[in-house]
Amino acid sequence: MPKIGELAPVFELLSDSGEKVKLSRFRGKKVILYFFPKAGTSG
Repeated sequence: MPKIGELAPVFELLSDSGEKVKLSRFRGKKVILYFFPKAGTSG
């Protein structure tokens, strides 16, 4: 896990619409990453 002020690692995820999204696309902008557990799991 990155510490406050550290750069986030390079990665790519699928959006809720299935589009590939690279974190680098938002360089220089404020970004909030929100991860949630898959439906039906104990998270």
